[in-house]
Amino acid sequence: MSVAEPITELATNNLEAFWMPFTANRQFKSQPRLLVGAEGMYYVSREGKRILDGIAGMWCVNAGHGRRKIVDAVRAQVEVMDYSPAFQMGHPGGFELAARLATLLPGDLDHVFFTNSGSESVDTALKIAIAYHRARGDGTRQRLIGRERGYHGVGFGGISVGGMVANRKSFGPLLNGVDHLRHTHNPEKNAFSRGQPAWGAHLADDLERMVALHDASTIAAVIVEPMAASTGVLVPPQGYLERLREICNRHGILLIFDEVITGFGRLGASFAAERFSIIPDILTCAKGLTNATVPMGGVAVRKHVYDAFMAAAGDDNAIELFHGYTYSAHPLACAAGLATLEVYEEDGLFARAADMAPVFEEAAHSLDDARHVIDVRNIGLTAAIELEPRPDKPTARAFDAFLRCYDKGLLLRCTGDTLAVAPPLIISQDEISRVFEIIGEVLHELN
Repeated sequence: MSVAEPITELATNNLEAFWMPFTANRQFKSQPRLLVGAEGMYYVSREGKRILDGIAGMWCVNAGHGRRKIVDAVRAQVEVMDYSPAFQMGHPGGFELAARLATLLPGDLDHVFFTNSGSESVDTALKIAIAYHRARGDGTRQRLIGRERGYHGVGFGGISVGGMVANRKSFGPLLNGVDHLRHTHNPEKNAFSRGQPAWGAHLADDLERMVALHDASTIAAVIVEPMAASTGVLVPPQGYLERLREICNRHGILLIFDEVITGFGRLGASFAAERFSIIPDILTCAKGLTNATVPMGGVAVRKHVYDAFMAAAGDDNAIELFHGYTYSAHPLACAAGLATLEVYEEDGLFARAADMAPVFEEAAHSLDDARHVIDVRNIGLTAAIELEPRPDKPTARAFDAFLRCYDKGLLLRCTGDTLAVAPPLIISQDEISRVFEIIGEVLHELN
């Protein structure tokens, strides 16, 4: 095999060396599911079977697989310059991508710090929030507020503000000075909602409880996913995010939107911040930024946040933020990002997602009465089918459904006892129908 050929075979025939992330390694290695190709809406398995991608890779391949413009841009960049340092140096791609990204963001979210993943974006955002208050002489504001059932990546900061128990339980107390709002999901009040549920805006007032408990002068920031995706597609109640923004304004607390999943068209707008007409102080992104072609993330901040660092540093030769990564604004990632933004614009994919959302909603809710289903919820091109857990084995039914869907040619995600669907934004009506037909077939067969 030459270096230039893609890897489609296991030359060593050894699955043991790779410790796979968020995977039942023993189960997988006993019955491996290996993908060797991808184009458009489909993966190709090692056995040559086409697999309909119902989860956009991992919430990230928003423009579909193998987009020629992105591939060519990465190839052209690596032939010219493979790497450029980002500390005290720069290259045109980093500045151009930041400027173009800023035009997609609402309000004055006009400065972008580049990372390599959603996890790094979250930890960067949390550090910026704490450092911002210190730069303003308000150093007592160090407390961070997350939310139950939130997912903010796997860094120590992200796990600390996150609220998914399985992600936290193995790692001890994590960061000090962290508290959590209640989550917004209440099946008794909002099961089978289409779009934003009507009940639950008052849950934002939980932040007032935090203020009373800890004192606002100690709280640096609140971080939430506008739509909590990895925990099972928890759609924000009507008025909830608006009220959260209002409370943060009242008490001088920074609001961070984790848009690693909701960004780049997933909800039918450039970002959830645009969809809900709410401007956070800090916004994280990743995944769809490069269509997952090259790992990359970003943190956008409002003008007053950036300006506080510039003013506090004083001397123009002083470093304003002692933070960064070897691969920040990597040339290949920037090339992929610039080409990806062009694809989104040329194909009108954000508007297309909004146009397809009603079709997607109807197809998802066709399963409302399906066997084992206790809730269906949706927003944009995202849906969750929550299953009644088996009495003796919680999460087992959804995992079995995930495996059976794959066998029938459909890739989904399962989280707890919920199946998550979030396809590339290029999905057709026929493919939407096929996604939910396969899920329905599996649920009918499932014990």
